[in-house]
Amino acid sequence: MITLSRYIKYFNRGGVNEVLALNGIDLDIRQGDFITIIGSNGAGKSTLLNALAGTFFCDEGEITIDDENITSWPEYKRAKFIGRVFQDPLKGTCASLTIQQNMALAAKRGALRGLSMGVKSKDREMFVGELKKLGLGLEDRLNVLVGLLSGGQRQALTMLMATVVHPRVLLLDEHTAALDPKTAAQIEELTVNIVGEQNLTTLMVTHNMNQALTLGNRLIMLHRGKIIFDIGEEKKDLKIDDLVARFYEVQGEAFVSDKMLLG
Repeated sequence: MITLSRYIKYFNRGGVNEVLALNGIDLDIRQGDFITIIGSNGAGKSTLLNALAGTFFCDEGEITIDDENITSWPEYKRAKFIGRVFQDPLKGTCASLTIQQNMALAAKRGALRGLSMGVKSKDREMFVGELKKLGLGLEDRLNVLVGLLSGGQRQALTMLMATVVHPRVLLLDEHTAALDPKTAAQIEELTVNIVGEQNLTTLMVTHNMNQALTLGNRLIMLHRGKIIFDIGEEKKDLKIDDLVARFYEVQGEAFVSDKMLLG
């Protein structure tokens, strides 16, 4: 479905602070893949998601989706088929708009917009049905400003907004990391349900190794801008120590702790 070929990205190229963030990435992503991504600080995890989203253009290489070259497509054009949830619960929603207004914006992603009512009756009915799936009672608070919601409620709403039009690709950038353990578990469960129901092709950056091992059907480890291994279904039989050992086997480097590995 999606292919990155020899993808290279520098930051501050030619300067004293030059960083080779992605170093010749080759990656084939199949329809329905749920890929968890781990690696140390600066390994290129979030940069990889940004590359797919079109946040920047590559220095070398290309990206294709269904054999169509999208390397030169800007971010707004890719947003038609990409949903994204960030680590910060405040990033995915507009605090000064109501819940239904936020949902209306999400429902219009990639569609032509004219001068008409932002929230129509038929849309409101759809929003209520979708919000009920969260089990947070937000369907009864359509006119409440999103800025009044808790971080967990906003992240749940962001998940819904990112997937309400069934994107081709869902990008999750440590989307549970800023939440308390109980709320993080709820968002994780919501993620599994939405991805499963819609069979979404998903890439999820995580610092939680247990999460990386138990969720999805593939696990990728990045190190210094390279994919050092790509594990399939057998990852569910691995333990954290197995991952650390495999890293050492591939790179010939040892980490002092798991925390250092995950950043």
